[in-house]
Amino acid sequence: MSEPINDYYADNDKMYVATDCIIFGFDEGKLKLLIFKRRVEPLKGTWSLIGSFVKLDEDVDHAAKRVLKEITGLENVFMEELKCYGVAERDPGYRSISVGQYALIRLDEYDKKLVNKHGAHWYEIEKLPDLVLDHNQMVKDALERLKRKARYKPIGFELLPEKFTIPQLQQLYEAIYQKELDARNFRKKVLSLNVLFKLDEKDKTTSRRGAFLYKFDHKNYKELLQSGYNFEIA
Repeated sequence: MSEPINDYYADNDKMYVATDCIIFGFDEGKLKLLIFKRRVEPLKGTWSLIGSFVKLDEDVDHAAKRVLKEITGLENVFMEELKCYGVAERDPGYRSISVGQYALIRLDEYDKKLVNKHGAHWYEIEKLPDLVLDHNQMVKDALERLKRKARYKPIGFELLPEKFTIPQLQQLYEAIYQKELDARNFRKKVLSLNVLFKLDEKDKTTSRRGAFLYKFDHKNYKELLQSGYNFEIA
């Protein structure tokens, strides 16, 4: 049991602090978002990002990690603070602010039974239903952040399976940017970055000839980041 907290600011107005998680995944060439139907009033039953109020004894980023683990069973995944959403009228339930956090997870690793238990669903970004409160804006902001990050860093680390093909990596970038990329130029560029390790294995699910599988070279990637290298992938 946590120690009681002295409230030296008791004479001031109170408000709630929440965290909302924009959880991205990538599957079958599509960028997807994990959402569920809100289980509390007001606006119960409407589509929502997955979030929680921050407890008195936890940091905001710890609250976001707690939410992610409770829903997906995952820990130690990429998660980054997006921004604070604090418009006075944003939540009809009571005055509150929310700190948006976006996460990138591999869809072959999360706990499917746990996600189903919480009534959460994966939706393609292009087919998202209207979300509650300011969650549509949160998703829009997270996508813009993801596009900027993907332009300078090989974000496939967090979204692709451990082994993948160059076409699968290209599909990921096309899903993020929502446009087609020239296959020859993309392949030439990503291989020139020297952050991929070619395996002696092929994926033959799409053709008899198959495509070679690759893994990310984490060691070389970290060294390049530390050197200030500009990836400029797309």
